[in-house]
Amino acid sequence: MPLQPPYRTILKPYGQALVRYAAEHPEVICLGADLTRQTETDLFRDDPRLASRFFNGGMAEQNLMGVAAGLAREGRTVFVNTFGVFATRRPFEQVAMQIAYANLNVKLIGLMPGLSSPGGPSHQAIDDVAVMRALPNFTVVDVADATEVTQAVAAVAERPGPVYFRLKRGEIPVIFDDGHVLDLDRAKVIDPDPARETAAADSVIFASGMLVASALRAATALREAGLVIDVVNVTTIKPLDATTVRRLSAEARSVVTAENHTIFGGLGSAVAEVLAEAGFSPPLRRVGIQDRFGQAASARFLFAEYGLTAQHIVDAVWDLAGLGGERPAVAEIETAPGSYSPV
Repeated sequence: MPLQPPYRTILKPYGQALVRYAAEHPEVICLGADLTRQTETDLFRDDPRLASRFFNGGMAEQNLMGVAAGLAREGRTVFVNTFGVFATRRPFEQVAMQIAYANLNVKLIGLMPGLSSPGGPSHQAIDDVAVMRALPNFTVVDVADATEVTQAVAAVAERPGPVYFRLKRGEIPVIFDDGHVLDLDRAKVIDPDPARETAAADSVIFASGMLVASALRAATALREAGLVIDVVNVTTIKPLDATTVRRLSAEARSVVTAENHTIFGGLGSAVAEVLAEAGFSPPLRRVGIQDRFGQAASARFLFAEYGLTAQHIVDAVWDLAGLGGERPAVAEIETAPGSYSPV
């Protein structure tokens, strides 16, 4: 699968893609909760073709979910845009009973997932995947780069029923070239290891969202040290592509999951559930947030402090392989202040 260097960025790909899609689909409604600029929906609000379909519900997310449900019952495709914690944790009862139970066509867009927010525990959605995985009827999506963000707007809009779509706001890395096709039904091996033609994988790394770029960097370092590595981009965490998880795990000597989320209830848990039910027992490590809350700090500091860097993925694979000696080191990537931090 063609890949671009993963540290070129695009500004506001979600907001741009939503405007393009809504301009061609008059049934699309955009709702916000006093975070218009922060969710890139100022582009929607300020477009004269779309302004009449934009509504700011204020800091009242529970009410906003009821509004979204009512509009969806009238045949609208409703995008609700706010930070991940305010789309899931705060209005959970309304999301469950008014949207999920009724299986409505509401798309919850949760920006600033996990530790990408510097705002501390009140603003860090470290449990949103676990919460939304537990709700019947919901699809849960976590995209890897700007190319996928651009394609995901249409894919999410056209997927029947409610969707929770988490993504980092602002500048987003570009990993895949224009030939990449997003598939919400399949997890895909990316950047295949040429050695896989003659040898089984030493480890398969299942990664989602912001950790995909880190998994690719980790794989490069591990391959240079002689290991055979598969990297799998898991765009849809629910329903998980269990077929691909089983197939790749059965061929690998170990399995590592990597996510910008607590290790409880997210991608790591979903993969572990599939392996357990299939009767597979490869050694497994979950790279993610351990049993602790976040804190107010920069994303780069938080990812290092909480074990979410490319180096932590390398260390997990190296430990599972039981190798001694000096483990491969992954160099820091220099970025301009305020830009995407490919931690």
